[in-house]
Amino acid sequence: MRKLLNTLYVMTESCYLTLDGENIVIIDDEKTLGRFPLHTLENIVCFTYKGATPALMGACAERKIGMSFFSPRGKFLARTVGREYGNVLLRKEQYRISDNQDRSILYAKNMILGKVFNGRWSIERTLRDHAYRVDEEKLRQVSHFLYETLPDIEKVSSLDELRGLEGKAAEQYFSVFNDLILNQKEDFLFSTRNRRPPLDNVNAVLSFAYTILAGECANALYSVGLDPYVGFMHSDRPARVSLALDLMEELRPILADRFVLTLISLTMTSRTRREWRILAKNFVYRPCLAPARLRPLALFFAKIHHTRSEISNQLFYECEGS
Repeated sequence: MRKLLNTLYVMTESCYLTLDGENIVIIDDEKTLGRFPLHTLENIVCFTYKGATPALMGACAERKIGMSFFSPRGKFLARTVGREYGNVLLRKEQYRISDNQDRSILYAKNMILGKVFNGRWSIERTLRDHAYRVDEEKLRQVSHFLYETLPDIEKVSSLDELRGLEGKAAEQYFSVFNDLILNQKEDFLFSTRNRRPPLDNVNAVLSFAYTILAGECANALYSVGLDPYVGFMHSDRPARVSLALDLMEELRPILADRFVLTLISLTMTSRTRREWRILAKNFVYRPCLAPARLRPLALFFAKIHHTRSEISNQLFYECEGS
């Protein structure tokens, strides 16, 4: 049985990925650093200069294994996409829903409800675990605001109104995000959410985590035959994976944001790139961005209900040869 949601991260810049039978082999200067069976992997995220062989990329595409390439500095470059799968009638229904606001908003509301609920859960978790280290009254006020926003989201009748409520909730959530950071305050000071480009260390790590999560969502949608470029809440734009962005909304607070907070709080990352690489060694084989709900959510959008899948921890491999 194939184990779902194992992701292989290859971090060393000089590594080269190749195919040997049914295994992915990681090579650095003619030395084999690692070997992993393809059938155990769901995604491969590569941060190397040399990349991978066409044979390996073809094998991953054939087996519907997502493969993404980033520069060693974290800039997204490309991802492999194989043949299209799924029922064409399913995609045509997706397009019809996307063009009909009354139908689109039913899906979009659930996504934003999940996002606001999970954002509140993240704040409540900090209050529960570290009440004496944070401004308790400030966090409870934001938590209450998010709680009161949930019924308003359920009542909206237009996407513009929904986007407005989502924007207000996100503004309140990020207004206390700096309070959720408990360590390394001098290096990781958060004032407001910014991007393109991110202007501080926290926003840079958040944007990086969101990029990886968006790729994971797109791969999950491809795997069940949906078009990740046609969404229900995010508007259509060239090269924009709108449905993947829709899908990841409710996962941002509990996967990407909590992941970033954990890295900073446990001092697993720091300002300098060299220190990041050293500290990353302590993160081998620990759960990382494992989106345990991605495939079930994608299957939900494909109208396959009550689906359960075997979930395993994400594989984070630092190919240093040590």
